[in-house]
Amino acid sequence: MKYRTLGPYTVSAIGLGAMPVSMNRDGVFPERDQAIAMVHAALDAGVTLIDTADIYAPDHEEMGHNERIVRDALKTWGGDTDQITVATKGGITRQEDGSKGRDGSLAYLRSAVENSLRNLDVEAIDLYQYHRPDRWMVYGEIMQNLKTLQDEGKVRAVGISNASVEEIEIAQQVLGDGGLVSVQNEFSPKHPGSFDELAFCGEHGIAFLPWSPLGGTGGGARDVGERYSAFADIARGHGVSPQQVVLAWELSLGEHVIPIPGARRPESISDSAKAADLELTTDQLARCSAAVGLDTSA
Repeated sequence: MKYRTLGPYTVSAIGLGAMPVSMNRDGVFPERDQAIAMVHAALDAGVTLIDTADIYAPDHEEMGHNERIVRDALKTWGGDTDQITVATKGGITRQEDGSKGRDGSLAYLRSAVENSLRNLDVEAIDLYQYHRPDRWMVYGEIMQNLKTLQDEGKVRAVGISNASVEEIEIAQQVLGDGGLVSVQNEFSPKHPGSFDELAFCGEHGIAFLPWSPLGGTGGGARDVGERYSAFADIARGHGVSPQQVVLAWELSLGEHVIPIPGARRPESISDSAKAADLELTTDQLARCSAAVGLDTSA
């Protein structure tokens, strides 16, 4: 496994997005033992970054479901967990009818952080990420609330998710030099629209964590080679999966890029982790970029 920098942490170049075992588009969830086995497979493959969130749960009554799976997987894994970085997120609310809202207030975020601390059974959260903007609040005020929680010792490092360049700049101003360590946005062949944010993060020393880097649950990740033939063609030449080629291409976009592919099966994350060692030629990388309509030659 190769490694990259995420704020104060050194983490695996490929992380794990744990969401699919608790929330996904087709509503099919593995048994708890299988979910834990998937996390164990990631750890066995050298993954040292696990991403979760309080909202990742089958329904509103099980908020924190995914965090508890991550906790139990870490407690039952046979290896050394001291170097594992766990990132979680908060700021999305969930109602009985299934609807979701946003709340960036200090009172709500403090409650959410304290719940996540209990769910993960830790004294402080390694990386706490604001999940989605609360458009009823000034973004800078929300960032100040995160800084308050960090000052209180509940959070070691702060990140944001689903953010624009402007929101990244606001977070930098409020959190101070080096205070914003990561941005987690959707980015994949299907959704290359966050490339501006990816590039901005590279210019400012901020880790960029693509979520759904293969195209998401419900078939996007599984069918990425069928949708984008360039990835499948290159994969055949290397004797690997198209998914590995996608992740290797994303890694090539900058040393600050740390994809967090999701998985429900141990085999999926074991395959994805191998992308860290897949070397693609300059021509192959250009073909990948062209296939998704990006000009990455600059």
